[in-house]
Amino acid sequence: MHQVPGVYIGIDVSKDRLEVAVEGSSASLACHNREAEIAALVEQLVRLQPQRVVCEATGGYELNLVLAAVEAGLPLVVANPRQVRDYARATGQRAKTDRLDAQVLARYARVVAPPLRPLPEAQTRELEAWVTRRRQVVGLLAMEKQRLLQARTPALRASLEGLIQRLQEEVRTLNQRIQALIEQHQAWSERKRLLTSVKGIGETIAAVLLAELPELGRLNPKPIAALAGLAPFNFDSGQLRGQRHVYGGRASVRCALYQAAQVACRFEPYMQHLYQRFMAQHKPHKVAITACARHLLVMLNAMLRDGQPWNPPPIPAQAA
Repeated sequence: MHQVPGVYIGIDVSKDRLEVAVEGSSASLACHNREAEIAALVEQLVRLQPQRVVCEATGGYELNLVLAAVEAGLPLVVANPRQVRDYARATGQRAKTDRLDAQVLARYARVVAPPLRPLPEAQTRELEAWVTRRRQVVGLLAMEKQRLLQARTPALRASLEGLIQRLQEEVRTLNQRIQALIEQHQAWSERKRLLTSVKGIGETIAAVLLAELPELGRLNPKPIAALAGLAPFNFDSGQLRGQRHVYGGRASVRCALYQAAQVACRFEPYMQHLYQRFMAQHKPHKVAITACARHLLVMLNAMLRDGQPWNPPPIPAQAA
């Protein structure tokens, strides 16, 4: 790979601490993961004029760093932890400490030079936070319902039923808050109208796509499928032609599209035709639905790009 000369920085992020490494230098920096200390660290990094700054996604612990870095104009990339770990293994780096991880990230920044991606706007981040919270509460609700099935005493059942009722009320409140946010934003409201023109996409799935796949309608089909984790990857070697698999991407988006495809394959004639075509090729049900989800995503991408509601191509006469 072509390496551009300059300064490359890796930052290992944990709940309490940031460890910073500059590629090619033994010097290191560290600070607590607090807004005031992060601001001071970012000022130091700006003076270095780096070509890339790379940290890993850590479930939200990196958010303060990302916001401060982007506001200061630093070219920061939030890398996929699996890809960074694969790179470390490929270079023979098996030991793992915060300082070593920061050094690996700095080398990854120079050698791989991951592309910069714009940070979602503040409104999109807020919507994503509420959509994530709804998913968490729905998960808690599902667990409590399972526990209710196993409850053996009236008192235990009463406790579980009360908590289930409160969680159901919280889900309704979150639904209202999410939809109110979407309706306040004219562009979101229009995109939601287009998305829900498809049988199989309701308000909940539309909110997931708006919040967690904001690139929808702005990328080509292959990149958008890869982001959603619906791009099939080959497993071939020599004369062996292995089965293609989908993996990676944004799991919550993939799950939402899979659910939408299952409904669309029942009620949308064109999607039903696609599903039947895949089944006629002796594809397993799950493979056929996944392929339909990918086709649905590509069509949704075109719909939002062109500002047009659902208008699938005609079904071939012999298949009608």
